[in-house]
Amino acid sequence: MRLSHSGRTVLAIALAGAVTVPVAPAFAAAKQPAADLRADVNRDGTVDVRGGTDTAGEDSWTTGRGAVFLPNIDDDSRRCPTKGPGGKPLNDRQLAACNDAADTKVNGTADAADLARLRTVPVQGLASGGYGTATITGAGAKHARLFIHRVGNGGWQPVTAKTKLTAAELRTGVELGMEGTDVVRDSKVWDGRAVVKLTVHSGGKSASDDVTLKVAPLLTHHHLQNAQEVLVTKMDEGSEYGRQQSKFVKDLGTEVKRAGISKPLVTFTKYGDPWAQDFVEPGYVSMAGPGGRQHAMRVMLRSAQPDRESGRELFEKLRGPGTGVVQVTKVRDSEEHTLNSTGNLETIPPYAHDGRSYPAGRIIMGQRVDSNSKPAAAMRTLLTSQGMQDPLLLDTSWLHVGHVDEFVQFLPANTPRGWRIGIADPQGGLKLLRDAQQAGHGKTRVFSVPDAKETPAPKETIDQALASKELRADNELAARRIATNLETLKRATGVTDAEVIRVPALYTRGTDEGADGDRTPTLKRLGSSTVPDAVGKHGQLAGLPDAGTDGATKTAGPSAKATTMTSAYVPGAVNGVVLARDRYLAPKQWGPVIGGKDIFTTAVTTAYGRAGMKVAYIDDWYTYHLGMGEVHCGTNTLRDVSAPWWKGVGGPS
Repeated sequence: MRLSHSGRTVLAIALAGAVTVPVAPAFAAAKQPAADLRADVNRDGTVDVRGGTDTAGEDSWTTGRGAVFLPNIDDDSRRCPTKGPGGKPLNDRQLAACNDAADTKVNGTADAADLARLRTVPVQGLASGGYGTATITGAGAKHARLFIHRVGNGGWQPVTAKTKLTAAELRTGVELGMEGTDVVRDSKVWDGRAVVKLTVHSGGKSASDDVTLKVAPLLTHHHLQNAQEVLVTKMDEGSEYGRQQSKFVKDLGTEVKRAGISKPLVTFTKYGDPWAQDFVEPGYVSMAGPGGRQHAMRVMLRSAQPDRESGRELFEKLRGPGTGVVQVTKVRDSEEHTLNSTGNLETIPPYAHDGRSYPAGRIIMGQRVDSNSKPAAAMRTLLTSQGMQDPLLLDTSWLHVGHVDEFVQFLPANTPRGWRIGIADPQGGLKLLRDAQQAGHGKTRVFSVPDAKETPAPKETIDQALASKELRADNELAARRIATNLETLKRATGVTDAEVIRVPALYTRGTDEGADGDRTPTLKRLGSSTVPDAVGKHGQLAGLPDAGTDGATKTAGPSAKATTMTSAYVPGAVNGVVLARDRYLAPKQWGPVIGGKDIFTTAVTTAYGRAGMKVAYIDDWYTYHLGMGEVHCGTNTLRDVSAPWWKGVGGPS
């Protein structure tokens, strides 16, 4: 018979009379395979497969540590159409359906850069026929996608249920890429987490390793991020309003350059909606990229106003390489249109207070407490679900338009906190008029704005304004409501009175009984009984609560009660634009001119000077002020997103 090598050895030993020793089995048991998957857990832009910097905490996720992946919703190759067959414009749903994550391809090198990288630690000792698999488990499987990078074999390929990582690939190490197909919409449905499982099979045995990643939160800008581009609507010059608007855009461009912003204005041109602040809130998502630098994608958050067609231009004009668009569509008819404008969405800069930290800042939005009316639930859910900027609701019941940007802002400051609050001060505005009256200037007109072709200048004098009990009452009301909101902000942030800049302002209601006993609409009081069609058609004035005949206004809803609502009388200085840490652009005040100086301009300049800011002024009387808005309402900004959102910007709170 024929003996195996081991059998011949045992026989030879026995024949030699040697001591019997244990004999090894014919084949050693298969070695347990190793599985080690790594991601950029420490967020330094590199996946560490040699050391241990990316292993601690890989199975969990916190604000400060844990791998991040992007919702890949931009259009790097500009492949997304805006029109269908026959040139018919796509509807909103069709527009939003296309982005880089809508297919299973990596669309070029720019798209590849949007993938979060994962790597396998090289596996040694694999048995013949060994292989691996990679899968996304849990709820994340519906919201994320894996790719494998195979050099010389088509580059990036989608990982499917049939994809096997070969023994050769596992021995050298595999590179995977991950993308999200959307932002988090509702954390109760999906909180953004995706668990990636690597399983290695060898010799009839298997081993696995998991890594937890989370999609980058969609964040809004705050004013400690430097402005890089300014957005504005450019109107057709065929009308008087269009010509006034063109002048506004030209003057805006001049001031933007003076503030040190080199990029040209981004202009909306298609839908004639002048309220560029109100149909979009610029935001961003980011993760650590090569060299530790932030790899960011801008995300234009469309206002929760599905019938506002100007939001379509975000897809048609801005979506492209490095820029995506998010919209919410589940908006109830009962949710007030104007509260859903994004002028009603601002952001407190980063702070920590009372055990809570907001390293990326915190959103504020206005609600009508008096009638229990809030911004759209779908939008609030989306913003809250990001887990970073939990919206704080302020009371804007007393404002006709109802936007937070009408009375509060946040200003960069060289202080330990890094910022201050700028707040409208109606008492300060009344004091300016009273001081002028006491100095003998009661016959001076409140407004120095000249007559325009379609709008005569207001004729009201300081004496007449101060004789109006309604004007006094309106500003006393505004002062009380502003004080209440300021206390809310102070409790939430820890800001002290010393960190508040009070900016003179005046407000007036929808209708007013003047000193002569006549009922005078606000706009007539300001020199016009109408506003240009382009202003009245959109946003600020569309969908406002109905004005009553008794000077009060009632909002929609069965529990609504009559509430006096106001808007800016003198152009609202706080409703301007922070262009740089030391540059502020305010609406031209057109206040009483005494001794050759506009007393409101002087007071506003002094107030911002206390915050270390230089003020430039731009005329928005006809283009925005008569439509119950100001410079901020008519513009928007794209800001620097190079700082890691998990570390914050500015000083400690």
